[in-house]
Amino acid sequence: MSPLRVLVVGAGIGGLALAQGLRGAGIEVAVFEKDATAAFRNQGYRIRINADGINALRTVLSPSAFALSAATAGMPGGRMATLDDRLQLLHGQTLPTDDTLPGGGHLAVNRRTLREILLAGLSDAVRYDARLTRYTTHADGTVTAHFADGRTADGDILIGADGVNSAVRAQLMPGTQVMDAGLRLLYGKVPLAGPDAAALVPADLLGLWTTVTGPDKRFVGLAPVQYRQSMRAAVDAHAPGIALSDDSDYLTCVFGARSELMPTDAELFALPGARLRDLELAQTDGWDPAVRRIIAAQDAASIFPVSVRSSVPHDGWDPGPVALLGDAVHAMSPAIGVGANTALRDAQVLTARLADAATAGSPATEALDRYQREMLGYGFAAVRESAERGHRLVGQNQLPEPAERRA
Repeated sequence: MSPLRVLVVGAGIGGLALAQGLRGAGIEVAVFEKDATAAFRNQGYRIRINADGINALRTVLSPSAFALSAATAGMPGGRMATLDDRLQLLHGQTLPTDDTLPGGGHLAVNRRTLREILLAGLSDAVRYDARLTRYTTHADGTVTAHFADGRTADGDILIGADGVNSAVRAQLMPGTQVMDAGLRLLYGKVPLAGPDAAALVPADLLGLWTTVTGPDKRFVGLAPVQYRQSMRAAVDAHAPGIALSDDSDYLTCVFGARSELMPTDAELFALPGARLRDLELAQTDGWDPAVRRIIAAQDAASIFPVSVRSSVPHDGWDPGPVALLGDAVHAMSPAIGVGANTALRDAQVLTARLADAATAGSPATEALDRYQREMLGYGFAAVRESAERGHRLVGQNQLPEPAERRA
């Protein structure tokens, strides 16, 4: 039997984690990314990696790369809090820890750093500036991916890991709904280097995640990334062959509000960072001065807007050589902070199912079907929980009721 050939569309965290896992299992993989380079656009800053994400990374990465991912992560503990706009505590909790995992199962990871680790060793497998236009399946069970530049690629299976605007999903499941969650977010970074950082951010705002809520369900989310050593020292100690961009401590600052309280999307997405920062200050007029100082201290060049969207749960796709992973199938709001972790879990599960099929000589389509049934369960459970929490706390639009309940 000829070796299994896997085509992955999308070089985000989920697609790269899958590629790492498959390569580690001895399965041929090629990754196609529409962006011109790995750093073509800003995709965010701090990511919370929980126990599911940590275990997935430990499974798909080499031991040295996994050690580097932990060494370059902040370990803020499991404390989460919701405060009002005068910084009075509304709700606080400390999540359980697992002493067998780095950080007790709670890591604050810089997105760019994690992506660079996931890209390590895949330079021969990743092709950039490769925008998928369509795919075709063939009578022999194989699949061909077609790209905008006219090139094609042949494989035994194709995995759409191409995000919330997935071209693979559009062809595989053209009726699938991705709804506007009704929220607009402004992401930014507050540098925490220098002698004034400690005075800028009160210590009780440096937990795993802190939400400050104000009138009309406006909110500011705060989460630090504080490194325990330099990137160079971490690389030298754990994985000398991996190149990482330098970085310094920062606080992620996320302002959010209902879309009706914000400029139109056309206006919002055209505003430069300094104007977005001014908008945040105007929207938080009268809030505690500490919150406003944090907002004002954001690096203007770091601020960018996001329109929050959510997948509407569905029953999946017909079995075949094409499947979906991550936001391409179960995009969710950041209300519970598990979007990246769920994509990593997808990569872990799909790697295991395909590796089992390769070892047993069983059809890869059966492995995809097993993956789909498992993934739809935990994936859409996370979508629903995120939507429910987001609706309760910050006014996110509710998911539509399933058709059988509406009847």
